[in-house]
This record gives sequence, structure tokens and C-alpha cells, in this order.
Amino acid sequence: MGTIISVIIGCLSIGVILSAPMGPIGILCVQRTLNKGRMSGLFTGVGAAISDLFYCLLTGLGLSFVTDMIEANKYILQVAGSIILMVYAIYMIFHNPISKVKDTNDKDDRTRDMVSGFFFTLSNPLIVFLVIPLFARFGFPIPMPGFYYIDIVLGYICIVAGAMLWWTVITYSVDKVRTHFNISSMWLINRIMGSILLLLSLYGLVMGAYDYLTAQGYL
Repeated sequence: MGTIISVIIGCLSIGVILSAPMGPIGILCVQRTLNKGRMSGLFTGVGAAISDLFYCLLTGLGLSFVTDMIEANKYILQVAGSIILMVYAIYMIFHNPISKVKDTNDKDDRTRDMVSGFFFTLSNPLIVFLVIPLFARFGFPIPMPGFYYIDIVLGYICIVAGAMLWWTVITYSVDKVRTHFNISSMWLINRIMGSILLLLSLYGLVMGAYDYLTAQGYL
């Protein structure tokens, strides 16, 4: 039961963190919510979530070939993953996400919203370099002793659920305050989410280093 709970919490966190940075896809989702209504923005988020799942599946399949290496170096990977997340968090805090966005889709078409959201996110393969440290940091269940394939399926479901939770909250919030909403405030959200991610990364770095030193007999 403890393993299932940890898988659910960890993979929900992965889904939220993958979706939370307010880059072009986030701003596009907000723009469509403001211009065409909540469902248009939500379906854009659905497309982005499917794209995130695609990259997570690629990463999971790749990780299955290096299970022994991950198990043997899990503390080092946790430290390295935390450092990468720290760099990404700092980027979120100081990067202005608004400048690169242009929404050319004016038609009220849910399918087009979802497809464009999917390909907009798919066009950034560098997301894999975020997925890998997230998998290492939150202990995504890859095939190894102690994990079952149902855990892996549950993990992917929770990643999508976490992403959709984020997009649901964002579109609902924007729709509720649409008459007063200023899109530049997304930079503030970036800073808040970046700060939270930075704190989580620092915690992971400290705990990873502590576990490594303990395993090596230094502590």
C-alpha cells in the first residue's frame, strides 16, 4: 500500500511539474481561455498532457534498458536530477514566458485546440531532459524487483492526471477572473512555481547527498 501511495503522489507531482511552467503552451492555453472560453483552453491542455505522456513513455522505455545502472547509482542520479531541476527552477523564475507566443487559431474547434496543443508541446523534445531527472527524483516505477507492471501503468495514469489537474485549475481560475486577468501575471506564476520547485530541488539534493554519504559509510 505504501508503494502504491508513493507512486500516486510521485507521478501526480511529475504531471503537475511538467505542465506548470508557463512557457508558450501555458500562455496559449490562457489566451484561448480568455478569448474563446474555458473548454478551448482545457482542450489545449489535454493535447499538451498527451504530448507529455508520449515523452514520458519514451523515457520509461529507455530507462527499462538501464535498470541496473539506475539502481546502482540511484543516489547519484537523485543528486544530479536535483541539480538539473534547480537550474530549471532558476530559469523559470527569471525567464519571461510571454514574448514567444502567437495564437493563430481563431476558430472555435476543440479538436484543433487539442491537436495544436499536442504538436506545440511535441515540438520541444528537450522536455525529455526534464522527464529523466523527474523520474529519478520521484522514483517512477521502472521494471525492477519490488515493482509490478500495474505500478508502471498506474504511474503513467497519474502523470496524465497530474497534468490535467494543473490545466483544469488554470483554465477554471482564468475563466473566473477573465474580466480582470492580465496575461503578464503568468510571469508571477512562473516565479512562484519556480520557487517551489527550487525548494524541492534543494531538499532532494540534500537528501540524495545524505543517503549517498550514508551508503558509502561516511556518516
